[in-house]
Amino acid sequence: MSVADALARRGASQPALDRLARYGELLLDANRRVNLTAARTPDAVAEQIADAFALAPLVHGPLVDVGAGGGLPGIPLAIVCGVPVTLIDATAKKVAFLRDALAALQLEGEAVAGRAETLARDPRFRGRFAHATARAVGSAPTVLELTLPFVAEGGTALLQRGRMGPGERDAARDAALALGGEVTDELHAGGERRVLVVVKRAATPARFPRRVGIPRKRPLA
Repeated sequence: MSVADALARRGASQPALDRLARYGELLLDANRRVNLTAARTPDAVAEQIADAFALAPLVHGPLVDVGAGGGLPGIPLAIVCGVPVTLIDATAKKVAFLRDALAALQLEGEAVAGRAETLARDPRFRGRFAHATARAVGSAPTVLELTLPFVAEGGTALLQRGRMGPGERDAARDAALALGGEVTDELHAGGERRVLVVVKRAATPARFPRRVGIPRKRPLA
């Protein structure tokens, strides 16, 4: 089965299907040389790409994807939603792949090498995006500290999560408030998957994000 066939089974339609399938093939090919994703088959890659579809109705402006890895969910969202995307990752080999993928797919955006804790303090990136996403980079409070500083007031951080207990929900709400945000919705995305929607209500205090490594070691709340 090809990536295109697997995506079509999951609801992808023209004209996005061709570019999504091309991205999936690029990802599979590069993954043989660089560890970009745990997905090793066309069907597994298609499943990861399709995960981004749950976010698509919420995305309408410039997007930053923190810890982008192989480009999920940032590249599929850029394709489906037609928005510019900034892909951030600390690993040079992954950033090289992301740059090649953006060029091959003729997508508007850039791939930037660096840590979110550092780049979120750069005036080129801080408070500049309508949306921020991050996949598998830590607890909800950690992800919020690494994403909300990038978001403009009125924009959203969109967190793809699995099962969340009451403790993590409470911690996410408290962390969002400390960072100038508010948890406004929790959308079910199939099975135990969900999307936590956090609206940026006010500027993130200058002390956030804390220095490299601290958001993971000592999550807010």
